[in-house]
Amino acid sequence: MTITGVLRGQFELTWSLFEYHLDRLVPEDLLWEPAGLNWTVRPDAAGVWRPDWADQELDPIPVPTAGWLTWHIGWWWTTALAHARQTVPPDRTDVPWPGTLLGTRDWMHHLRDEWSVVLEDSSRLALPVAFPWPPEAGRTVADLYGWVNAELMKNAAEIGQLRLLRAAQG
Repeated sequence: MTITGVLRGQFELTWSLFEYHLDRLVPEDLLWEPAGLNWTVRPDAAGVWRPDWADQELDPIPVPTAGWLTWHIGWWWTTALAHARQTVPPDRTDVPWPGTLLGTRDWMHHLRDEWSVVLEDSSRLALPVAFPWPPEAGRTVADLYGWVNAELMKNAAEIGQLRLLRAAQG
């Protein structure tokens, strides 16, 4: 099996675990605040949904809502797609959250479809990439593909745990 085959297999497994929770979310899950200190998404004055954000490390770290986590997936995945395609990634502030569960599901499925196309191109695996690492880290597109699998798995687990906690609380 090729490295592309391994990465694709990992991605399909990770996606299936993410989709399990994504398909079971209800609208109320997205903005449920599991703690007093949390990060969420909220509409700005123009009605565009924006995430809470801090440019410095916080201690303690706010607990994210499922809505914030889905925005985070959309932001880093959009950025990863741009790096994999060697195009200019959007600024974080240019990636809003859709604002609805249906919009979020559509966004996630669209990103999955785009990523599936990127994964088919094994000609780029050895090219250098500077996301999510600094350029001097010497990472490649193959590393990026593996990182996407790991990051999606982590975020899927976080969303799943939030969904289960909310359901358990009634």
